[in-house]
Amino acid sequence: MKLHQRLPGAVAATIAIALTACNGDHSPSAAVQAHAANSSPASPELAAVYQRSCQACHTRGTSDAPLTGHGEAWQPRLDKGMNALVDNVVSGMGGMPPYGLCMDCNAEQFRQLIRFMATPAEAEGQ
Repeated sequence: MKLHQRLPGAVAATIAIALTACNGDHSPSAAVQAHAANSSPASPELAAVYQRSCQACHTRGTSDAPLTGHGEAWQPRLDKGMNALVDNVVSGMGGMPPYGLCMDCNAEQFRQLIRFMATPAEAEGQ
C-alpha cells in the first residue's frame, strides 16, 4: 500500500487523539491513583459492597469508570444529579453492567457509594 493511501487513516487517528485530549477528562494525579487504590467506605457494610462490586473498576479506571476520589472526572456526572446517576447504575451505562454488579443493593446504598467514590481525594488539588 502506498503512503498516500494510508494517510487518511493516519490523519483520522491523529484527529481522534487530539479530540480525546480536549474532552476535559484529565488523567488523575498519582495521589488520586493512590487514594483510589487504598480507600474504602467507613461503614463495614458499605465497604463490603464496594469491595465486591465497585472496587475492581473504580480503582483502576477500567471501562471508563472514574477513579474513586477523582473529583474532576466525577463532577460532570454529579452535574446530572444523583437521581440520574442512580438510574445509570441500575440500567448500566458504558462498560458498567446493570446494578454495577450489586443485584441486592438498594437506591440508598447506590447513593452512598456514589458519594463516597465522588468525594475528591484530599491531595487531588496539590
